[in-house]
Amino acid sequence: MAGIWIIAENREQTLELLRIGGELSTKTGTRLSVFLSQDRERARDYIECGADEVFILPPLTEDQSLDAYIPRIIVEAQQDVPDLILIPATARGKDMAARIAARIDTGLCSSCMALTFDDNHASFVMERLAYGGAAVQKVVCTTRPAMATIPPRTYEPADAVKGRQGQIINLPAHSPSTVKILEKKVKERESKDITESRLLVCVGRGVEKKEDVALARQLADVLHGELACTRPIAEEYHWLAEELCIGLSGAQVEPDLYLGLGVSGQVQHVTGFRNAKVIAAVNKDENAPIFKAADFGIVGDLYDVVPKLIAELKK
Repeated sequence: MAGIWIIAENREQTLELLRIGGELSTKTGTRLSVFLSQDRERARDYIECGADEVFILPPLTEDQSLDAYIPRIIVEAQQDVPDLILIPATARGKDMAARIAARIDTGLCSSCMALTFDDNHASFVMERLAYGGAAVQKVVCTTRPAMATIPPRTYEPADAVKGRQGQIINLPAHSPSTVKILEKKVKERESKDITESRLLVCVGRGVEKKEDVALARQLADVLHGELACTRPIAEEYHWLAEELCIGLSGAQVEPDLYLGLGVSGQVQHVTGFRNAKVIAAVNKDENAPIFKAADFGIVGDLYDVVPKLIAELKK
């Protein structure tokens, strides 16, 4: 069973991991495996998208979370020692990855944004941002398995090949987890998950007062996008929820279009959207750092520019 493993959390991110996992398994000549909570229909989907085998984990009880799968995954990893384990860099995924890495005594590259295989040294080379996004750090794991968490949208989803064959294997249950869920409470969100949005309108300190955020929201609505913000807007002014904050300590996003309104463009913020396909900005300071990152820029007062943009887009 050794090879490249993917720990599946949700379909979209698993398909993205199948893209890079498939490329690496082809290059290394190893098998590509997915560990999935009980869902045989989705298992067949993953096989068509490149998995050679899908391991079905036993069903969870109501008082268990995905953490209950950690002992089972650890047992399998200790027995078969895969070359690489990939896990989505979600809140739950990062927590699972750290605990698995500690238990099997191996290295972990968190928030890995690029992954290649070095033939000369027979090792995986992983890249991640360092120093607040000002540098790229290359990491080579000297132990086996290597582990990495991959942020959403780092890779395109894998393509399906209808009729592709693979194995679906049921794994036995492991000893019950000592962690129990006592209660679940739904967290109310102000908007959709900005990491899933294809178009983002982001407000910065150039917005003078809380009431003016409505102007940016109106532009986002006209563009069928979502509203986001810089760290000061959420943390210092509390004008928007922290879940809408983009940056090194906030959300990492890769929209088709990022439009910054009154955003200065400090590196801690730019790091959060640097992989956007198109970056645009409106700022009255022609020397604002955001223009160095932008594909398109308008030097002007957002209170003059944004209403004109809205008017044109409504035509």
